[in-house]
Amino acid sequence: MKSTYLKTPLGIAKITGDNEGVAEIKIEDQNIEFQENEDLPDTILQAKSQLREYFEKKRKNFDFKLNPKGTQFQQKVWKALLEIPFGKTSSYMELSKKLGDPKAIRAVASANGKNPLWIVVPCHRVIGSDGSLTGYAGGLHRKKWLLELESPSPQQSLF
Repeated sequence: MKSTYLKTPLGIAKITGDNEGVAEIKIEDQNIEFQENEDLPDTILQAKSQLREYFEKKRKNFDFKLNPKGTQFQQKVWKALLEIPFGKTSSYMELSKKLGDPKAIRAVASANGKNPLWIVVPCHRVIGSDGSLTGYAGGLHRKKWLLELESPSPQQSLF
């Protein structure tokens, strides 16, 4: 596995993967010193480029190869997250129902929280059933910022 870093408005993103795809994108909370790896796989270079475009409001969808590691259930949840369109939100209850088990809401929330692909698998688009911002591994301030970036009417804050 190789890694690269991208400065974003929300901190430094670490992108890790190999020729099989990007396995992890995470945000670093502290300022870190980093040196670029040489000979990065194309998938990592594509991810870095596409994330940069996302933050520049030039991209709404990602099309590089993904290879996250997780249980079969987690993979199923992450796949469902990929179906939440840019600029839209869903609730944990809606996801649970979509996956065929409304009682699995806590398991869905747990899988959502273990999503290894920050932004690309859009767990930030999942909110409470009452429309409230709910837990987010990257911090609620980042979730709010991302939802506002994706909002169809940027002058109107969702939260």
